[in-house]
Amino acid sequence: MNISFKPVTESTIDMYNRYEVAVHVEHPAFRNPFTEVELIGQFGEDEAPFTFTHGLADGLLGTAENRDRLIPVDGFCDSEDGSLFRIRFMPRSAGRYRYTVAFKFQGKTWSYEGYFEAKHAGDRGILRVDQAFPSHFVWEGTGEHYFYNGMTAYHLPGIREDDEIKRILDRFHRNRVNRLRIGLSSSRVRNAMAWFEPVYESEAFTFCYGPWAAERPDDAENPGWDVTRFDIAYWNKLERIIDYARRQNIVISLIMYVDAYRQGADPYGKLQMGGQDEQRYFRYAAARLAAFSNITWDLTNEYRLIRPHAWVERMGYYLKACDPYGHLVTCHGHGTFEFGRSGWADFAVYQSWDESGGYAYMLHNRERQQSTGRIIPQVNEEFGYEDHYPTAWGEGKVYPMRSGDTLRRRAWEIYMAGCYQTSGEYAGNGQGGWVNGRGDGTMHMLEGFAHIVTFFESCEWWRTTPDNSPLGQRDACCLADEGELYIVYTPVAQDLELRLPAGSYEMNWYNPRTGRFYEPQLILSEERPVLFRCPEATNAPDDDFVLRLIRSETE
Repeated sequence: MNISFKPVTESTIDMYNRYEVAVHVEHPAFRNPFTEVELIGQFGEDEAPFTFTHGLADGLLGTAENRDRLIPVDGFCDSEDGSLFRIRFMPRSAGRYRYTVAFKFQGKTWSYEGYFEAKHAGDRGILRVDQAFPSHFVWEGTGEHYFYNGMTAYHLPGIREDDEIKRILDRFHRNRVNRLRIGLSSSRVRNAMAWFEPVYESEAFTFCYGPWAAERPDDAENPGWDVTRFDIAYWNKLERIIDYARRQNIVISLIMYVDAYRQGADPYGKLQMGGQDEQRYFRYAAARLAAFSNITWDLTNEYRLIRPHAWVERMGYYLKACDPYGHLVTCHGHGTFEFGRSGWADFAVYQSWDESGGYAYMLHNRERQQSTGRIIPQVNEEFGYEDHYPTAWGEGKVYPMRSGDTLRRRAWEIYMAGCYQTSGEYAGNGQGGWVNGRGDGTMHMLEGFAHIVTFFESCEWWRTTPDNSPLGQRDACCLADEGELYIVYTPVAQDLELRLPAGSYEMNWYNPRTGRFYEPQLILSEERPVLFRCPEATNAPDDDFVLRLIRSETE
C-alpha cells in the first residue's frame, strides 16, 4: 500500500473553523478499515515539542511537559474500502499551529507534519457554561450570552433533499430557534410511522437511515446493522446539516440513540453496552463531528428505557474523553436528573410534560442542583409537543390539548424559574413537525417562542434569579437582580404590585403574544409598594403579560 497525506484546507483559516488533512491509501489491503487502522494527530503552538504516545480516548497524546499545550485528535475512515481517511483540527485561538499525523496499520506507522495559521474572525465559537453565572450559557469565542430556545426534529437526517433541509433550518433561524435536537441513529417506527404521528415514508422523507452499514437499507423495521462499519454517505449528509446549521447560528444537539430499545432498527442487542463496538461508534462520531463548533452531545434519549445508570456514567466520561474540544455533554432522562454531581455532565435535562413540568418543577430542579454545591444549567427538554397525544397511548385517558399557546405559556414558566426549554411543532398534518422539523407558513407556534427570545435578549437576564419576594401577587413570578433588573410574568392580565429598593427605573410592559413593547415610563421608588397598571387588564383579562423594570441613572 502507498500512503499519502494532503491538506485539503487553505493554510490560513478562521478560529473555530476546521483544518483538514486527507490520507489517501492506494490499493488498500484492509478487511475492515474501520477496525484495523488508527489515525491519530495532535496540534499546538508552533514551538511546542511533539511526542506521540497513544490515542485520544485512551489517554492524552504527548509528554507530561507539553500535553497542556497540545491537543490530541482522532482521525476517521471516510470510505467503505479504506482508500480515504481524514483528520480535522479546530483552533480556538489565533496563532501559528504545528500538527503531526500518524497512520497506523499492522505495526507500521506513516507520519506527516504540517503548519497552519488561525486568525480572529469574530466567530462565536463553542457553547460553554458561564463560569460567572453557571445556571446559564455563554459563547466561548465572543463572551456573548446564549438564550437557549430549543426545538426537536429527531428525524431531520431523514429528509431526502439537502435543499429541503436548508429550508427547514432557514425557517427555524427566522423564528429565532438556536438549538435543534436530532438523533444520530434512527428511532422507533411502527407500521412505517413514529410515535403514533401520521408521518410516513414519502418522496421527501424516509426513516431508513442510520450511522452503520445496513444489510437491508430500505427496511426501517429491521435494517440488519453491521455495527463494525459505518455508512459514509449518511455521515457526510450529517456533516452538511451541521455545517449549514452553523451558518444559521443553530446548535445541533446530537443524540447518540433515540428509542434504542426497538429491536432491529437500533442496535440494542448487537452493541454490547460499553463494549468495543459501542465505543467505536462514540469515538467515530467525535472524530468526525467534534471539529464543528456548533454541537453538543446527548448520550441517549430516555436512557432508563435502554441503559442502566452505570452505563450513562461510563459512556459520559468516555465521550468526554473522545472530544478534544470539550463540547457540552448531557443525557436525557425523565423526572429527575441523576448526574448533577458527575464531572462529565455539563447541564441537566429533564422530561416532564404539561403543568407538572412548569414553573414549580423546574424551580425545584434548580434549587436541588444548587444544594449539591455544583451549579449547572437546567433544561426541560420535553414538556410537550404541539397537539401531540391528546389521548394517552390509546388508553382512553385524555390529556389537556397541547396547543401552541399552551406550550408558549409553559415555556415562559420554565424561563421564569431561571431554566431553559425545548419543545416541538405540530406533526398531525403529516409534514413532520417535531418528528423531522418540516413546517410551513400555516404553523405559528414558533412565532410565540421567538417573542420570548426577543424579550429576554433585551436585558441582562442571566444576572437575575427567581425571587417572588418583591411581588404582592401569588399568581405571578419574578426574576430579579435586586435593585437593577426585575422581570415579572403574569399568566393573566392584572395590575402588579412590587416593593423595590429606592431609585428610578425604566418600566416597560410587554405583550408576549405579539412581541410588542409598550411605551417606556420612568418611575421612582421610595422602598414602598409600587402599583403597575396592566395596559390591557380590562380588555383581555385572560391574556398573559410581562413587566420589565431596569435601573435608570435618570433621577
